[in-house]
Amino acid sequence: MDFLRPASWEEALAAKAEHPTAVPIAGGTDVMVEINFDHRRPQYLLDLNRIGELTEWEVGGEGVRLGASVPYTAIMENLRAELPGLALASHTVASPQIRNRGGVGGNLGTASPAGDAHPALLAAGAEVEVESVGGSRLIPIDEFYTGVKRNALAPDELIRAVHIKKADGPQQYSKVGTRNAMVIAVCAFGLALHPETRTVRTGIGSAAPTPVRAKAAEDFLNAALEEGGFWESGNIITPSIAKQFAELASGACNPIDDVRGTAKYRRHAVGIMARRTLGWTWEQYRGTARTLEGAA
Repeated sequence: MDFLRPASWEEALAAKAEHPTAVPIAGGTDVMVEINFDHRRPQYLLDLNRIGELTEWEVGGEGVRLGASVPYTAIMENLRAELPGLALASHTVASPQIRNRGGVGGNLGTASPAGDAHPALLAAGAEVEVESVGGSRLIPIDEFYTGVKRNALAPDELIRAVHIKKADGPQQYSKVGTRNAMVIAVCAFGLALHPETRTVRTGIGSAAPTPVRAKAAEDFLNAALEEGGFWESGNIITPSIAKQFAELASGACNPIDDVRGTAKYRRHAVGIMARRTLGWTWEQYRGTARTLEGAA
């Protein structure tokens, strides 16, 4: 196994062009596990740790450009207001040591359906910035996952950053695991309210071959909130709406039985998480609306 150590982003792109099968490694929290268990034996490892720009982020007027190697700890400590859903997801990642090393780019590159960042990225409507020696492009997060541990990257492309709009409303994230820490998700659910567009987005992890959105549940809830005037009134969402939303979210799953949980349990748990995160985010939205009314 050869170890490539580019000193700049340009050198990294050139190395990836010359060795398309090279596996990028930065935090190494996913790749090294596969190598240590002999599940993967790449001919080349492409070490990106000397490329400082990958650990940087920029907060603009409308969104955040998050370098591929920004550690989860930095997201938790610095971007909680702008990216609350992703910050909550970051809290659930493994241990402090791994949160200090791992980043969103690694989750995206591995594309495991159980990756903790995926539901939050789907709910936020992120875009993935990728680049090769031939140029760069933005891939909408909905188009990024192409199969079990497969993504839309071309062989010569590397993930440079993730673009995420600042939260314009409450966001939540919930995860079920066999214990409280150092655990792969049995299933996970992300929810984001977008009051500016009066829409809701979701993300489901570890309950289908790829991370997915519960689009039927979103469509139902978007219509119910609009028709009932909930965005304007800030009224409590009725139990029947919450129940239907949960059932539709559960129906979006296509899980398997494995050592962490059964398919039946995963569907049930996703429904519970959908109902609870809806309750949490809507109560937060109502509180914000009441505060604005009082200030007016």
